[in-house]
Amino acid sequence: MAHAPQDQIAPLLTPEGWELLASLGPYRDEDSFELNSALRKAGHPADLVSAVLTQSRLRTKAQVKFGEFARQMLFTQAGLEQATRLNVAAHHAQRFAAAGVSRVADLGCGLGADSLALASLDINVTAVEMDETTAACATVNLIPFPNATVVHADAASVPLEGVDGVWLDPARRVTSTSGTKRIWDPEAFSPPLSFVESLVAAGKAVGVKMGPGMPHESVPAGCEAQWVSVAGDVTEVTLWFNAVRRPGVRRAALVLGPEVAAELTSGNDFGAGPTAPVGPVAGYLYEPDGAVIRAGLVADVALQLGGHLVDEHIAYICAPELLDTPFARAYKVLDVMPYNVKALKAWVKQEGITVLDIKKRGTAVTPEELRKQLLPGGKNAKGTGRKGAGKVATLVLTRIGEDRVAIVVEPVAPGMP
Repeated sequence: MAHAPQDQIAPLLTPEGWELLASLGPYRDEDSFELNSALRKAGHPADLVSAVLTQSRLRTKAQVKFGEFARQMLFTQAGLEQATRLNVAAHHAQRFAAAGVSRVADLGCGLGADSLALASLDINVTAVEMDETTAACATVNLIPFPNATVVHADAASVPLEGVDGVWLDPARRVTSTSGTKRIWDPEAFSPPLSFVESLVAAGKAVGVKMGPGMPHESVPAGCEAQWVSVAGDVTEVTLWFNAVRRPGVRRAALVLGPEVAAELTSGNDFGAGPTAPVGPVAGYLYEPDGAVIRAGLVADVALQLGGHLVDEHIAYICAPELLDTPFARAYKVLDVMPYNVKALKAWVKQEGITVLDIKKRGTAVTPEELRKQLLPGGKNAKGTGRKGAGKVATLVLTRIGEDRVAIVVEPVAPGMP
């Protein structure tokens, strides 16, 4: 029987629970049964042992988003799924700080990631969370910051007098015993987008985190839309209003890599702006970052690279020279073939290919299914890279006009040339 989130948190909010949790080392699945037995034998209640092991597992999982901070924080499964990564939260907080905002209400604060980032910049934060268990976790997570206060309440009911900035991460999922389910209607979000509009009309500096799949036609007028990707994964689009909107910026792509952050911006509305020429597949193929594609900035990147699109409707760029860019992944074009399964199978056999990386855009082909058709045994061989273990190849499947093509490419290491 699944435990409710409060059953997994309440036992930890005691001296015994907190001390036991702090005593555990890094969580490993293979050790959990043995550890469970050992803790039970030591006299710890079953509900406490279950809560401690669950929290230890969540803390280990949370290190991807929170780094070393995760070791001192409390999490729920649903809260962790929706939590902002700490490096992204830092960019949110810097936006408010740069605008001179001194008091921010974080409405729907979840586990407190954005509040933590805001408070670390000496901004006074009122973190509001409707779910009691999640609010308890946020309270623990924000203990190091005296300038942060957690309020257990409905985000839309909290007085905002004296608050000059508002950050919202509306709940876009509903939680049930079977897990979480995404909801798509903006008025079903908690709080709804109409509530955001009332804050904007009141002149507050407002930032709203939305899902990255938000269609351009749903982006309100009068805001800046900033898509964010982390290590190639598009995590969100943030809508910035009033004082936290940058002058002259309508849409932006913020690309966060392991060590650097890069951003591309445009003052043009969606569907407007520069257009890139269309040309042949040759030289180097560039695959734009997902944030660039979502923000409609592919043509801007093509022009930066001195390149062209391979098709006006497809987000692949070709350029004669290899240029290092944070906004696209580069590949050297080796060959271009018509898309034909029989011919591709013969090519795989002739070249001795045992591992095939297949990328695609603008075609209904499923890479996994095609790999089964092309490779001996139907799947990538293991151990490639050792002597005699076979050959690795990369195929890019796309269409140019009405023609489907298969482009043989070689990945270029980031940072080259």
